[in-house]
Amino acid sequence: QVQLVESGGGLVQAGGSLRLSCAASGHTFNRYAMGWFRQAPGKDREFVARISWSGGMLDYANSVKGRFTISRDNAKNTMYLQMNSLKPEDTAVYYCAATKSVLGSRSYVDYDYWGQGTQVTVSS
Repeated sequence: QVQLVESGGGLVQAGGSLRLSCAASGHTFNRYAMGWFRQAPGKDREFVARISWSGGMLDYANSVKGRFTISRDNAKNTMYLQMNSLKPEDTAVYYCAATKSVLGSRSYVDYDYWGQGTQVTVSS
């Protein structure tokens, strides 16, 4: 069992930056691939980024590539999402998720554990 808690969301102006954190409980964090997803009002949950067990494989949605950076610190049981050059269309609730697969997935149905979400609002 893994429990995930996101933090770091907030209100920022377009062009600004935020760093989200996802703290995981348990002793086997390094055996889970991790992902970030987001959901805007009235829209489906969409893939943002994923990172493999070791952190050696990174993958991003085209909409955030070059602006967002996913990383993890297995010693601290924590994953991060550095978000730069934020746009109003990045406004959403951001969720972190964990899966036992080595590389993770772009599909939210493949993830076993979810955090409660953190709101990111980007004003124009």
